[in-house]
Amino acid sequence: MKAKISTALYLILLAASVFVSPALALFAGIALALILGNPFPAFSRKSSKYLLQFAVVGLGFGMNIYESLEAGKEGILFTLVSVTGVMLVGCLVGRMMGLLPKLSYLISSGTAICGGSAIAAVAPVVKADDDETSMSLAVIFLLNAIALFIFPPLGRLIGLDQQQFGTWAAIAIHDTSSVVGAAAAYGEEALKVATTVKLTRALWIIPLSIVSIFIFRRKKGEKTRISIPWFIFLFILAMLANSFIGIPEALGKGISIFSHKALSVTLFLIGTGLSVDSIKKTGIKPVLLGIVLWILISVASLAAVLL
Repeated sequence: MKAKISTALYLILLAASVFVSPALALFAGIALALILGNPFPAFSRKSSKYLLQFAVVGLGFGMNIYESLEAGKEGILFTLVSVTGVMLVGCLVGRMMGLLPKLSYLISSGTAICGGSAIAAVAPVVKADDDETSMSLAVIFLLNAIALFIFPPLGRLIGLDQQQFGTWAAIAIHDTSSVVGAAAAYGEEALKVATTVKLTRALWIIPLSIVSIFIFRRKKGEKTRISIPWFIFLFILAMLANSFIGIPEALGKGISIFSHKALSVTLFLIGTGLSVDSIKKTGIKPVLLGIVLWILISVASLAAVLL
């Protein structure tokens, strides 16, 4: 009976998520997962990955390349310093806490660049096992869920304008989905800035993966796989098309609206991925490391946008 109720609610909430805000959709997914469980975990995990990429590319059709680069240039400059700093501090603090080196490295990667995407890209490179990968993803996921709800109110309390909040959210929030969701709740301009800065930051997955090969050396002849976030380049192409080809305003607006709806569905699916077991399995030390790094990058990035 419980399985039937869970399945029915899953389908109802999945359909309803199209009509609600990203934050509410995420909350609904988390509530369903923790109370009744997710009846389709594999579907949720796989579909959310591709739907997020589709939504982000669609957002590009509503953005101008010149305006976006101008709005995001401050965040791009800060990224150069913050990525390196977070990786160094994360590995050092993780070692002091007695965490496994690869676990610390994965949590640091997720915090420094783009959450689960960075972890998914780096994990096979450093040859992390399933437990290390799932634990690091659970930590980042928990902090992402919190960030999506608290950042918009904090931004308004501090008095950040649209550009400041977009830059801050893109740097201080881990996953692209939560960044876009928080920025969308703050305003249209914040969304443009946050998307540009975050996706520029996500490109660091490539050099980090390459560097990781040398930090965690493989045996001679062993193959190494690097996952390249191709959807980021499609997002850039969408912006270029909107800026130079002259896509009709109605079409561009329609794609943008559809992408916002897809984002809400994505966050519902991501929310259903949380489980009581993953929370218990994570333990306290990895969570503490994630919180320390999150506070560090949040405070540093906030100071940077206010100066």
